[in-house]
Amino acid sequence: MGRLSAIAAVLGCYPVLVVAALWPSPVVFGAVAAASYATEYAAPRHARPFLGLLAKVHVDATFRFVIREMAALLLVARTTGPGSPWFVAMALGLFALHGLRAVQTWVALRLRHTLSVMPVTTRNLDVSALRIPRLPPEFLIDFRGVRFLYLDLPAVLGASAGALAGAMGTGVSLLLGAAGALAVLPFVRRTAPLADRAHILEVVDGQVRAYRPEVILYFSGAPQAAYQARMWLPVLERIDRRAVVVLRERGMARHLEETTLPVLCIPSSADLMGFHSLSDAKLCLYVANVGKNIHMLRIPGLRSAFIGHGDSDKQASFNPFSKVYDEVWVAGPAGRDRYRRAGVGVRDEDVHEVGRPQLEGITADAPMLPPVPSTSAASVARAPYRTVLYAPTWEGWTDDLFHTSLITMGPRIVRALLDHEPPVRLIYKAHPLTGHRDRSAARAHRQIVAMIEAATLARSKLRHPSHTGHALPAGHLVVSGPRPHLYDCFNQADLLITDISCLVSDFLASGKPYAVTNVADLPERIFHERYPSTEAGVLLGEDLAGLAGLLDGADTLAAARDKLRTYLLGPEFPDGMARFSAAVERVCAGS
Repeated sequence: MGRLSAIAAVLGCYPVLVVAALWPSPVVFGAVAAASYATEYAAPRHARPFLGLLAKVHVDATFRFVIREMAALLLVARTTGPGSPWFVAMALGLFALHGLRAVQTWVALRLRHTLSVMPVTTRNLDVSALRIPRLPPEFLIDFRGVRFLYLDLPAVLGASAGALAGAMGTGVSLLLGAAGALAVLPFVRRTAPLADRAHILEVVDGQVRAYRPEVILYFSGAPQAAYQARMWLPVLERIDRRAVVVLRERGMARHLEETTLPVLCIPSSADLMGFHSLSDAKLCLYVANVGKNIHMLRIPGLRSAFIGHGDSDKQASFNPFSKVYDEVWVAGPAGRDRYRRAGVGVRDEDVHEVGRPQLEGITADAPMLPPVPSTSAASVARAPYRTVLYAPTWEGWTDDLFHTSLITMGPRIVRALLDHEPPVRLIYKAHPLTGHRDRSAARAHRQIVAMIEAATLARSKLRHPSHTGHALPAGHLVVSGPRPHLYDCFNQADLLITDISCLVSDFLASGKPYAVTNVADLPERIFHERYPSTEAGVLLGEDLAGLAGLLDGADTLAAARDKLRTYLLGPEFPDGMARFSAAVERVCAGS
């Protein structure tokens, strides 16, 4: 069902129902009523924004269901007369059904409210003493009541079979509604003890104290930014010190991948600062500069270190806010130099080079173009890149940073890659925060996805025994979630096209070629001076003039990448995990 057909079906059924009831034509009414239920069920998948607009003008789902019920009553009145006892029974029953829905909504809200105001929620901790009950099935606690609205189906469809069938159907609807509301009541009773905030804090605090955490990973932010914490979970699982994750936004734990680390979500700043078991830790690691960091920074005796969520030439990697931390941990000498050049108040002795332990899984196994020999570039056998990863960054907080290529260059880059001969495989992975601030970035993203889907469809038609052109690589891929992981995309790619971001330094671990977009159209010398991580990559300007040479030319920058890798990520030995663990040990041991 397309978007326009879904909209037409939703709106078109109800006038026809009223006409069929006034006619009256029970057969037509029954058929259209059944179709209207089907369209209501399917429409959210295809026309959700339009349904939201209907709700704003007071034509929401409840109103539409009431219209259908009114039409059913009108049909019974026209076929048996308003004086029929079955008509009266059906009218009273439908009125009572909405009363039951109100009761179900109140009970569901009470249950959700009790669970949502808990002062702390946990994962991987034994809080069985709290006796937190399991939630009932989702349809029983859908406090918006949309699914409960469908309980009028026996009444409405029964009306098309006659007044008696309509009244009996209404009775069935009432029984189902009463059963649904009553089924939730035991869960509400079992959650009553969870209203005792002091008891909950005492139980969880005791469990954390028994665990005796030494290292805290602290995160606060939007759900789309959860990747900033996710990237550190496997690293902290491997250190020799006991680590715990502290989150601040309710429900954020759902956006983290599975981990063996204990996870705490403490929304209230007062509860956090009064959570005494955390004060026994030695080190707190911060992955982003956000306002709620101040609540943890106020805990005395807890040493703070900013580790960020990637090492790049973006301002986030030399933010003046970083001087509030006791230490700033960077990957390699480039990170230290950024703070030194920026002069934002971070002392050089507080900057520590700890590597990027996340990069151990990145390989250089994908085929690459051979480097140019010292004799003649023309004699080199050319081999096309088979897989290109285009991974633009998001639009950032201000327009003057010119970091994302998505809005001005993205669709043209993708079109050039899709039309390239010989064919290449394209992996497209947008930043999780794309469109968070600028809708034009979201529009460009949707345009690119549509282009790739169309090209994939066209390519599938070319995969035919009679096709005699270039061998087509595997299908294009749009990565829209946390899987496949970014580094898995690195391992599949022969070449990266990206913007100014931590992807540049991370991709250097693969040793493979990369290109960086010059969105601001700066002179090449100035661009490389401002963004040192781009020095071993090809620069793509607004005209994309260098793209063809990048795809078909020889790799002349392999040696430059090796040198830049050490500058950005630190020495290869000891590896990043060993250096990071040593930094943790230094703080926890008090040396």
